[in-house]
Amino acid sequence: MALEEYTKKRNFQKTPEPGGKIVNNKNGGVRFVIQKHAASRLHYDLRLEMEGTLKCWAVPKGLPTKKGGKHLAVEVEDHPVAYLDFEGTIPKGEYGGGTVMVWDHGTYLPQGKSPEKDLAGGKLHFILLGKKLHGEWYLVRLKDEKQWLVIKAGEDMQPITKKGNDESSLSGKNMRTIAQPDRAEKIGPDESKAAPLPAFQIPMMAKLAKSAPAGEWLYEIKFDGWRALALRVGKQTRLLSRNENDFGAKFPEILAAISSLKAQDCILDGEIVALDDAGRSSFQMLQAYELGETKPPLFFYAFDLLQLDGHDLRELPIEERKKRLQKLIGKSRGPLRFSASLGSDASHLLTQARKLGLEGLIGKKAASHYENGRRSGAWIKLKLLQEQEFVIGGYTEPSGSRKHIGALIVGFQKKTGLTYASKVGTGFSDQLLRSLHEQFAKIARKECPFVNLPEKRAGKYGQTITATGMRHCHWVAPTMVCQVKFSEWTRDDHLRHPVFLGLREDKSAVDVVHEKAS
Repeated sequence: MALEEYTKKRNFQKTPEPGGKIVNNKNGGVRFVIQKHAASRLHYDLRLEMEGTLKCWAVPKGLPTKKGGKHLAVEVEDHPVAYLDFEGTIPKGEYGGGTVMVWDHGTYLPQGKSPEKDLAGGKLHFILLGKKLHGEWYLVRLKDEKQWLVIKAGEDMQPITKKGNDESSLSGKNMRTIAQPDRAEKIGPDESKAAPLPAFQIPMMAKLAKSAPAGEWLYEIKFDGWRALALRVGKQTRLLSRNENDFGAKFPEILAAISSLKAQDCILDGEIVALDDAGRSSFQMLQAYELGETKPPLFFYAFDLLQLDGHDLRELPIEERKKRLQKLIGKSRGPLRFSASLGSDASHLLTQARKLGLEGLIGKKAASHYENGRRSGAWIKLKLLQEQEFVIGGYTEPSGSRKHIGALIVGFQKKTGLTYASKVGTGFSDQLLRSLHEQFAKIARKECPFVNLPEKRAGKYGQTITATGMRHCHWVAPTMVCQVKFSEWTRDDHLRHPVFLGLREDKSAVDVVHEKAS
C-alpha cells in the first residue's frame, strides 16, 4: 500500500497528524502544499497530490526562485491527502517531532501528458499556482534514487518578503504561535489571532445539464460573477475565491457587511456580482470595475450556509440550510443579499429568465447535502447563454491600428494536456489590452503550452493555427483563466464567434475543462 510506510512510522495515539487513507480527488484538480517543518533541523516539505496520496520531498533550503537555481530535495514516504492542511506540533520523540506550518498551498499544473510516468522516469516539469509561489520548476532524480534536484525554470520570481516567509498561507499564524497555542492571546495581535477562522471548504460544483431532470428540484438564478466563500469568527472575516485568492481588499464593503452579521462564526457560499441598469449580473461590468473603468453596484449573493455558531450544517437538507441562511442575513439593504429559491417549475422559470436576459438557472436537488469540491449531479446548471472558462496559453500579434495584443489563444484541460480551442479577438477595451499585455510579460515562455498545436489541416471560422501561423504567436505560462461567450462548439472542439468577457480570479487553470451537458 502507498501509505504503509507513513502509517508504520507513526503512533496516532500521540501525534496529531492525520491517519493514512488514499483519497482520489474527484474534482479533477491537483493540489500541492509546502510545509515549514522545525524538526531536528528546520526545512521545507514539498508535497504534490498524485494517485490519491501526496508525493513528498524534504527540501532543506526551500524551492529556488532564481531561474536555473538548484536545491537538493530528498524523497520521503507518501503522505495522505489530509496532510494538505495539517498544522501543529508533532511531540518530541515521535517521528518528525517538531512544529509544522503550511508555508504555501494551492494547485499545480503538470506539464507532461502523464505526471505519474514522468515522476517514475525521474523528471517532472510542473507549474505552481500558490499563495506565495508562482512559476515553473523541475524535479530531477539523481543517481541515488531518493535524492533529487528541484530546479527553477521559466523566469525569476520576486523574493518572498520576511513577513510572507514567517506566516502560514493557511491560517496567518507563525511557527511560535502554532507551537504554543495556549499563549496565543499573550503574544499580541501581530503574531496571533484570538480564535482560528473556520477551515476553508472547497465549494460544491454544479454539472451542466441539457434539460431539467425528473424529481423534486429547487431552482435559483445563475449569477455571472465570481464564486466566493465568506468565513467569519468573532471580529475576523475573510472573503476567499474558490481557489482561495483573497477578495477582501477588492471588496471592503462586502467584507464589512459580512462582519456585521449576528453570529459567533459562519461560512457562507455565494457569488460576487456587478449589476447592470436592469438588475442583471454582468461579468463584463465586474471586469470593468477591476480595471477602474466604471463603478457598478456590487453585491454578494449568498446561496448556502455551511457553518453557523460552531455547528457544521453541510449534512442538513438544502431547504434547512437556506432557511437558516435567510434568517441570518435578514432583509439586508446593503451589499449582502440572500439568493432565494424561485420554485420547482424549471420550464416556466427558464421562460422568465430568457425574457429577462439572464444567463440561466441553478437547480438543486431537494433534501440534498453540501458536498465539498464535488460535481455529483445534486446541483445542475441550465444555461440560456453559451459561455465558460478557458485557460490563456498565448496571444497573436496586433494588426492595423490595434495595439498590444491581436487575439488571445485559449484552451481547456484534457487528460492529454492543455488543448487549444480558439482565438478570441473581440471584447477588449484599449486599457484591458494594455493591462493583459503587461501581465503576459511576467509569465512569458518560449514553448507552446498546447498539446494539439500546430494543427495540420485547415479548419473553419478562422480558428485554426498552423505551423506557419505559430511564428506570429507569443506563448505564456498557462496560469490565467478567462470567461468567454460564444455561439456554439464546432465538431473539432473550436468556438464560433467567441467574445472575451473578463478574467476569472476565482478558478484555477487546472480545473478548466470542456463543459458538456449530460
